[in-house]
Amino acid sequence: MGSMGQEQAKEILTGEKASLRFGITALILGNVFLAFGPWFVRLADTGPIASAFWRTLIATPPLVILAYWLARRRGGGSSAVGGRIRIGLYLGAGAIFAADLAAWHLGILQTKLANSNLLGNSTAFLFPIWGFIAMRAWPSRVQGVALAMAGIGAALLMGRSYELSPDNLIGDLLCVLAGAFYTIFLVMMTRVRETGSPWTVLAWSTAMTPLPLFLFAVAAGEKIMPGIWWPLITLAVSSQIIGQGLMIYVVGRISPLVMGLSLLLQPMIGAVLGWAWYGEKLAPMDWAGAILIGLALVLVSQPEKRQA
Repeated sequence: MGSMGQEQAKEILTGEKASLRFGITALILGNVFLAFGPWFVRLADTGPIASAFWRTLIATPPLVILAYWLARRRGGGSSAVGGRIRIGLYLGAGAIFAADLAAWHLGILQTKLANSNLLGNSTAFLFPIWGFIAMRAWPSRVQGVALAMAGIGAALLMGRSYELSPDNLIGDLLCVLAGAFYTIFLVMMTRVRETGSPWTVLAWSTAMTPLPLFLFAVAAGEKIMPGIWWPLITLAVSSQIIGQGLMIYVVGRISPLVMGLSLLLQPMIGAVLGWAWYGEKLAPMDWAGAILIGLALVLVSQPEKRQA
């Protein structure tokens, strides 16, 4: 029984049970939608933690309804939520995700946008490290090369605009903390996804998040009620329902290395967004960084003969 459990875990961690082609497509789309999140946070007229509160609160009813409807169609009924252990995981995941959003949304407003994108996505390297530890294996040569290429690409992409400064220190630390929290959240979701459907997992982990975020926002003395709703509604739909939904669909069904490195698409998209919307110029080094990240993703998404 123990060996069977290990084999199942290995299959989940290495992505053997998933269609890599579909998984990569879902990851790309999910990261595209998530990349717009910092922009909507800045457009919201509430406090940063309050915007995270509304993001999850607005998303909760449609997600719960959708999860319940899908469970009924599949004959899951009330068992869709699961037993006490799973509910405990949902509660823990909700608290960790709330801490992740609170730290990142605070960091976005206390550091440069480039810093928040790069440091907030430290999960890109932390999650693959967890995957290798869980599998008790070192990266293969191809995986090591891909990680190095992705690291160099991220440094090149953000190198011109990234700035270490005492003025940014608190924001930078908050973004790094958010990346650590999101890594823990993904690890917990990997465990829950072994037996739970993606929409059920997303619905219940989201439903557990608004309350702690509301308490954080009140404790910080933030403005809670918005004057304009569209940035918050768009944030909820694009980041929580679509973006996070696609990530939860894939987590536990594709390797942590592929999933982690895919998060570096967000700084890439953020740079392109700055170029298209704010007229920020992209230097040749930026394009070189984007190409290196793309090549790293191509390397790690090849069929598994590849990783030997």
